[in-house]
Amino acid sequence: MALTYDQINSITQKKFIPKLQDAIYDSNVLLKKMKAGEGYKKIDGGERIIQPLEYAQISAAGTYSGTDLLSTTDNETFSAAEYTWKQYYANISITGLDKLKNSGDSQVIDFVKSKVQAAEKTMAQLLGDGLYSNGTDSKAIVGLRYAYANTNTIGGIAQSSYSWWNTQKDSTTTTLTLAAMQAIDNSCTVDNESPDLITTSRSIYNSYWALLQPQQRFVDSGKASAGFQNLMFNSKPVVVDSKVPSAHMCFHNMKFMALQVHKDADMKFLPFVKPINQDVESAKVLWAGALCYSNLRFLGALTAITG
Repeated sequence: MALTYDQINSITQKKFIPKLQDAIYDSNVLLKKMKAGEGYKKIDGGERIIQPLEYAQISAAGTYSGTDLLSTTDNETFSAAEYTWKQYYANISITGLDKLKNSGDSQVIDFVKSKVQAAEKTMAQLLGDGLYSNGTDSKAIVGLRYAYANTNTIGGIAQSSYSWWNTQKDSTTTTLTLAAMQAIDNSCTVDNESPDLITTSRSIYNSYWALLQPQQRFVDSGKASAGFQNLMFNSKPVVVDSKVPSAHMCFHNMKFMALQVHKDADMKFLPFVKPINQDVESAKVLWAGALCYSNLRFLGALTAITG
């Protein structure tokens, strides 16, 4: 007897979807770092996603002595940024002819597995692109290039109005140097808060490799680089990320960026169904959440490196 819809759905849900979720988050160094640490949070819902800020300006503060009057003047502060939900999906379809060509239960399951793996790669590409998106697609998550512009409204806060909501950006340096990297790293550092990951393109990674003496080419073999090929700069891994735009080297502090994901839409599987007027069965994988920032001044980038 051929497998029923319920059996195919059950096998897909139990065997393939958990592996799909892990593989998607492992496909990109930023996704993997956030998933492994505090930068990943499942939430229940809400009209918007609330991200508490790590910074707020308070003018009524300072020193005093004895009976000095203490200011109680209120000033406009922000305690949280508010992000809108973003949604992604990947479709999985099996036509009647596909099932005929893959007759037999084991062949059908193998075929379904290949389709799920294709959905996995698609979702990984979509989320990876979203991490570095520039705002062209308003339905995409608020990507890093949108934040690097320092002219946008992010989380309901206008970067042009509040300098503390700006990233550290060098858009003039065209040749990669250790001094340029040091300058951005310093700009993103306050006391013990400093970038903990640097991502860049393959060509710029190779340029950085060429800058180092052989005895300086240290790598991180631990979890800081999440298992990706890397070199080190100021004790932090420099990692190739195929999603980093050309000319960019990005300095991240994972304490101040996070994926907030709806608990019921974290690679949720919508079972296969068959419409009444088509010889096809379709399922979907869904994701809903946002890339949230809590302090943009600790993120930075070189954005004009030619190679």
